[in-house]
Amino acid sequence: MTRQARLGDNQYGKAEIRLMKVDRDRPRHELHDLTVSVALAGDMDAVHLVGDNSTVLPTDTQKNTVYAFAREHGVDQVEDFAALLARHFVDTQPAVQRATVTIDEHHWERLADHSFARSGRETRTTTVTHDDAGTRFRSGLRDLVLLSSTGSEFRGFATDDYTTLPETDDRILCTSVEARWRHAEPQADWRASYDAVRTELTIAFADTYSRSLQQTLYAMGARVVSTCHMVEEVRLRLPNRHHLLVDLAPFGLDNPGEVFHVDDRPYGLIEATVLADGAAADDGAW
Repeated sequence: MTRQARLGDNQYGKAEIRLMKVDRDRPRHELHDLTVSVALAGDMDAVHLVGDNSTVLPTDTQKNTVYAFAREHGVDQVEDFAALLARHFVDTQPAVQRATVTIDEHHWERLADHSFARSGRETRTTTVTHDDAGTRFRSGLRDLVLLSSTGSEFRGFATDDYTTLPETDDRILCTSVEARWRHAEPQADWRASYDAVRTELTIAFADTYSRSLQQTLYAMGARVVSTCHMVEEVRLRLPNRHHLLVDLAPFGLDNPGEVFHVDDRPYGLIEATVLADGAAADDGAW
């Protein structure tokens, strides 16, 4: 018997719109290097079921809107720019009931008034969703690489017939942090909020004697929600960048924890959400 099909949740949009906005109205130029993605959802059944495009705002139009808004409204804080775009798509398109705008901001270091070098710093991120329930903000970062050369161990773990990993009481702990945090309410100063969260993440990483990456992750998240009162929830994804001690005995050399092979894959991946006391969990996508 042939079963009937039905359309489930769906969205569409323009992904990874590259935008460089230069602020020239000041003695020292400012750069805003962004990657913007738009996703729209709503009354879109007809386009999927019968090919009726009357409710579809072309993704090329969405791209053009991003560029036009950068010129008309400027780009200061990525959260505000994302919210402006998301509200525009919902307010101007009757078929669009939800708009999600995700922005990555790429950092440049200043060399002179009008010269810059692309930085190796982490990427600042934001995701803003607007619908009839309001506007919801998630800020974040990724590729924040942190390393402790000692102060980390891993032992006392479960074993079975396939376990070969030796216990260690002194290892390098290295990770590339991906974090997203939910705000209790919109911030008056998004940059200050971002800097505060980043600072607390790094302090917790450095100050925690680590018996596992899970313990370190929780310490980082707990410090954020306990000290940054504007944050209700932080989601952390920490890959374990393994540094393996090289056996130099075949060359007649000892290796007192100085020479390591950096193993990029496979890697352990630790993920968890840390909530402020009393905050409700958000079941939104990671």
